[in-house]
Amino acid sequence: MNTRVPASVRLAGSSLRAHRRRFLGTFAAVLLGVAFLTGTLVMGDTLRASFDSMFTGATRGTDAVVRSAVTVTTPGEAQGIRGPVDAALADRLARLPGVAAAPRIEGAGQLLAADGTPVGGKGPPTLAGNWIEDPALNPYKLAEGRAPSAHGEAVVNRGAAKTAGLDLGDTTVLRTPDPVRVTVVGLATFGGADGMGQVTWTGLTRADAERYLTARPGEATSIAVRAGPGVSQEELVAALAPALPDGVEAITGQRAAEENTEMVSGRFLGLFTTFLLVFSGVAVLVSVFTIHNTFAVLVAQRTRENALLRALGAARRQVVTGTLAEALTVGLLASLAGVLAGIGVAAGLQALFPAIGFPFPEGELVVAGTSLALPLAVGLAVCAGSALLPAVRAGRTAPLAALRETAVDTSGTSRTRALTGGGLLAVAVGTVLAGVLGTPSLWLAATGAALAVAAFVVLGPVAASVAVRVLGRPLRGTTRGLARRNALRSPGRTAATATALMIGVAVVTLFTVFGASLKATMDRTVDRSFAGDVAISGATFGAGGAGLSPGLAPAVAALPEVDTAVGLGCGVAEVDGRGRALTVTDPASLARVLDLGDVRGSLGGLGTDGLAVAADEAASSGLAPGRTAELTFTDGTRHTFTVRAVYERSDLAGDYLLTREAWAPHRTQDSDALVAVSFADGVTTERGEAAVTAVADRYGQPEVQTREEYAESSAGGIDMMLTLVYALLALAVLIALLGIANTLTLSVHERTRELGLLRAVGQTRAQLRAMVRWESVLVAAFGTLGGLVLGGFLGWVLVRASEGSGDSAFAFAVPGVRLATVAVVGLVAGAVAALRPARRAARLEILRAIATE
Repeated sequence: MNTRVPASVRLAGSSLRAHRRRFLGTFAAVLLGVAFLTGTLVMGDTLRASFDSMFTGATRGTDAVVRSAVTVTTPGEAQGIRGPVDAALADRLARLPGVAAAPRIEGAGQLLAADGTPVGGKGPPTLAGNWIEDPALNPYKLAEGRAPSAHGEAVVNRGAAKTAGLDLGDTTVLRTPDPVRVTVVGLATFGGADGMGQVTWTGLTRADAERYLTARPGEATSIAVRAGPGVSQEELVAALAPALPDGVEAITGQRAAEENTEMVSGRFLGLFTTFLLVFSGVAVLVSVFTIHNTFAVLVAQRTRENALLRALGAARRQVVTGTLAEALTVGLLASLAGVLAGIGVAAGLQALFPAIGFPFPEGELVVAGTSLALPLAVGLAVCAGSALLPAVRAGRTAPLAALRETAVDTSGTSRTRALTGGGLLAVAVGTVLAGVLGTPSLWLAATGAALAVAAFVVLGPVAASVAVRVLGRPLRGTTRGLARRNALRSPGRTAATATALMIGVAVVTLFTVFGASLKATMDRTVDRSFAGDVAISGATFGAGGAGLSPGLAPAVAALPEVDTAVGLGCGVAEVDGRGRALTVTDPASLARVLDLGDVRGSLGGLGTDGLAVAADEAASSGLAPGRTAELTFTDGTRHTFTVRAVYERSDLAGDYLLTREAWAPHRTQDSDALVAVSFADGVTTERGEAAVTAVADRYGQPEVQTREEYAESSAGGIDMMLTLVYALLALAVLIALLGIANTLTLSVHERTRELGLLRAVGQTRAQLRAMVRWESVLVAAFGTLGGLVLGGFLGWVLVRASEGSGDSAFAFAVPGVRLATVAVVGLVAGAVAALRPARRAARLEILRAIATE
């Protein structure tokens, strides 16, 4: 059997051994990209498995769950909101042979820490419920202390207690949203962990849970059921069905656990891992340009070597195969190292995230085969794909090229490229304009944005010559002039090196512009729609907090310093068969604290059967004053409401307004998301705010904010998002800088004789280092400038395509200070990337450098 290694592969191995340092940048770029991708996939596997194990373990004793079959799902929500069931149904089900049942009451409840600050509420829910005496039916297990048995006693999950600084015997306040004084008598675990991620939970007696968490006594969220020995979950569900009233259903405990897992992994976890995968894709894309540029430079430098191979009889296929073999070898080694590093990244994130409040359950890392195979395949594909064009170019080397002096390819500024890039850019701009003007189309805008990125890449070498001349014009002196000429020597190489940085900077700029536009939109919304003097805001149940007590607004309104105080609560219902969010308020007083714009009809006469609808929603739903709409609530009841008013601005008011009297028969746990307050004539902001704060402190100490503070807090999460984005994009920028450093290193090797001659005619080591550094800064400046322009354009596209026109359109904003910071960081990073190549160039021995061919 012939096991002889092909000559092309042997040549590739010899080249790698002889020039292994030239591939360090490529190796590092692939390793980092694959490590990020592997870490993201492994982390997702671990999270899914951990939550699945947690929910399965916590509900192991629950064989069936009885719940309302009526759900209302509003736009943007993956799961609907269910109505309550009759708690007495548990007693009736318990009379069935071998069945045990217990009502489960659950609602919003936010603990205050020992220092009076709220615990949680910034995403993961803050929950409260009744303590179930049957251990098999209770997902929480006592770890310390005892179960609550008297009014005001509570069990707290151990994780929340640690965060709040609470221990057994401590007394604190639980917002339900009305403030309730509770004493901690027990600490509990969930599924063996200190809690369900960062979700907080407080267990009360059944009487307290009914009093504070339900609208009416005798209601329960669901009923947990346990079967006797030998009865399967499916058999239990079948046995329960005849005993259930209309509108109530039974599901197996396994299905309930799967739904809970899907609620976490399908909504939060899926979104989070997708978010990380996007940034992994950016890092891999930047790696593509870095790898391509490395092989393009190497092929250009080895023109004579490849020509000699061709003159000695090597076929084009062998030269191409040899170059691809080099790329695949580097890709394989780097990908294997990246996979191992990625597992380490996931382990590090598992240890880090709980410390910063991220719900990462404890447990062993779960590494699926796909999470290893996919990054490995991506690494190999990226290396092979990036090296393909340089390999083909190497195969086209003519044998006669060995007989003449060759130089690095200086093409890239051809008329064909300019025409192609210009045409592509024109198509991109046209597609974008079609997607953002008139009816916004995110797909058209995204297509145009992708074409714009491609146009920038194609036009890069054409723009490089002009950009480097313009950017380098302020650079005076011989050393800086040489740096400018070196950057102009090969526009294609300069563009390819800068493109990697351009992509990273463009994504940073895109998110910076979009974040600034979101903040500007929120500022404009509050400035335009909020007519009050101060606001009291609280996270609602769906947003993680317990909201505000409905009694707060009337108490504030009674102050002599206050003219009007209106609470805005939240409700849901199906309006003519479509799930919609409702704003529960006093519509007649709302116009005094919110600017609703033009109002057709009367907000003062809604009563218990009237609706007010925002103009945009009314137009899309075919509603107008005098028309009727059927509302279906979560309790299963249907009522016909008459539209009595249509208002223009829905920024803070929402799309549907309903009186508290109309909502009261259908409410569950009542709360306000916002209390808007306007002061009486002559009352200063300081005096009015102090009076309102004194009342608010009696209702769980929610924060009282001025208009400016309210606008700033509404946009507070954007800065947190941008910080995370910058941290994730740091990897892409690092890969781009590795590409610059690697290209400069190869360039120093290529210009060894030239650098030696410069040193021979009097250039000092310091001047040589400065020349290389300024060349790097020029390349980084070109990439940074291109990234700022491209990212700003993409940010404008995203802002314009995200919302409609008129009052609902986003406010486009360009954060000059932040973008200036990005530009400075790009230039400094370029100088840093040149440190090693410059130092290596300065160390060249003059005579040996001059003798180099």
